[in-house]
Amino acid sequence: MEATVVSQTDGLARVLRTFTISLMIATLGTYVGSFLPQSLFLPLSLIEIGMIIAAIAMRKKKAVSYTFLFTFTLISGMTLYPTIYYYASAIGAQTVAMVFGLTTVMFVGISAYALISKRNFSFLGSFLAVALFTMLAIMVFGIFFPLSSGSSRALGGIGVIVFSGYILYDVNRMKIHGVKDKDIPVLALNLYLDFVNLFLSLLRLLNRK
Repeated sequence: MEATVVSQTDGLARVLRTFTISLMIATLGTYVGSFLPQSLFLPLSLIEIGMIIAAIAMRKKKAVSYTFLFTFTLISGMTLYPTIYYYASAIGAQTVAMVFGLTTVMFVGISAYALISKRNFSFLGSFLAVALFTMLAIMVFGIFFPLSSGSSRALGGIGVIVFSGYILYDVNRMKIHGVKDKDIPVLALNLYLDFVNLFLSLLRLLNRK
């Protein structure tokens, strides 16, 4: 039995509503993270990575559930706390809040353009995937050979371009192909990852340390 395809407007509204709830849960997770002992962040990060791998595998079967999505975003919020704390110390809490606001404005603006534009941005998929894997390779390299401040900011700039592209790509794809009921959690997960990674890329770009 095929999943129901909802109307374009209703489908997009439901995905964006689920995405917004995910961000709220992640914010709660970040607050909870401020009370967690340091020793818990590594296992939580490993769980988060495992869930991302699982989400990629389940995506092919369209099996991501709301429970999985909200559990993931809660854990993601917890593991974000040390990063947010680091940038708040490095560039100031007010700047971090400003960057979050900028991320929101960029997300809304790019999403609106993806919906209004008559172009099909599906061609971006392969380019974005290559760029993303290249970024991941550089970040892994940076674990063993720390990047200079300039290289780190350059990586942040590339991340801003890549994840802005992913927002454009993901929202445009929903407009073109429509939204099925069962796909709403995985589509909201895509947007959540786009938003968070854009936010982190902007922080990396602005960090002078």
